[in-house]
Amino acid sequence: MFAVENYPSNGFACPISVLSTEEAEGFAEHFMELKQIKPDIVDQALGTNCHLLFPSLCEIAQRAAVLDAVEHIIGPNILLWSAGFFIKYAQTKSFVSWHQDSTYWGLEPPDIVTAWVAFTSSNLKNGCMQVVPGSHLRGQLQHQDTFADNNMLSRGQEIAVNVENEEVESIVLEPGQMSLHHVRIFHGSKANHTDAPRIGFAIRFIPTHVRQNGGRTYALLVRGKDEYNHFDRPRLPKEELGKAEWEMHQKSLERINEVVLKDAARASKVKGHQIISKENKELAN
Repeated sequence: MFAVENYPSNGFACPISVLSTEEAEGFAEHFMELKQIKPDIVDQALGTNCHLLFPSLCEIAQRAAVLDAVEHIIGPNILLWSAGFFIKYAQTKSFVSWHQDSTYWGLEPPDIVTAWVAFTSSNLKNGCMQVVPGSHLRGQLQHQDTFADNNMLSRGQEIAVNVENEEVESIVLEPGQMSLHHVRIFHGSKANHTDAPRIGFAIRFIPTHVRQNGGRTYALLVRGKDEYNHFDRPRLPKEELGKAEWEMHQKSLERINEVVLKDAARASKVKGHQIISKENKELAN
C-alpha cells in the first residue's frame, strides 16, 4: 500500500501518485510565469515556508493522497512543519550536496518525513534526488558547512562520508508523483544539464509528539489531534502573496532562522531562509 512497505528498512518510498500530470504541469507553468512577473521576489517567495504565501500550495500539502501516505509512515496525528521549492533552472550549476536533513533542524525525536512532489519530470539528466538506501539507520553523522555558491542548501552542509563507496539509488519521478524520505537518509542531487527546469515541492511532516529544540516555531495541524502543543499555529493563506501572507511568512522565517542558523559560520549567506527587505515586501504586495 502506497509503495511504502520497505520504508522502515530503506528510508524512502516512491513513486506515489498525488496529482494528475496536467495539474502538476499547470503548477510548474504558473510558478515559472511568476518568476517572469516578479523576478525580484520569486526566489524568496518559493523558499522556506512558501505554503504560507500560496493557498494552492497549502492545499496540496493537505490532500488526502499526500496525507494518507504520510500517515502510513508517521501515524494519524500530523503536523506540517515547513515546505519549500527545490528548483533547478535549465542548464544550471545548482546542486545539493550529500547530507542529512536532521543536521540543523532541531527536531526531536527524528520521526520526520519529507514528501517531495514533482511538478516536472525529475530524472538523472536534470538532477533528480539520489539516496543511500538504509542510511537513515546509522544515526546522525557529522557535517561540515561549505556555503558553496551553487549549493542549494541553507549552509551548504555536507556529510562527512565518502558516498562514492556507497550504494546509491536515483529517485526518478514523473509530474504529479511524490517520493517520501526519512529525515536522516543520506541524499543529494547533481546539476540540471537539460533545457527545461526541474521543479520539486518539498513538504516536511512530523507527528505531533516531535519537539522543536532551540525555539518555538510554527506548524500546521493537517490531520488528527495535537495533545502536545509544541508548536504555534500559523495563519493560513487566503490570497497569493498578500500583505498578511507576507507578514505571517516573515514571522515564521524569523523563528526558524533562530534554529537553523544557530552557530552558523556565515549566517548572512543563508539561502532559502532570507528575511525579505522592506523594498521587496512592497514589491510583493
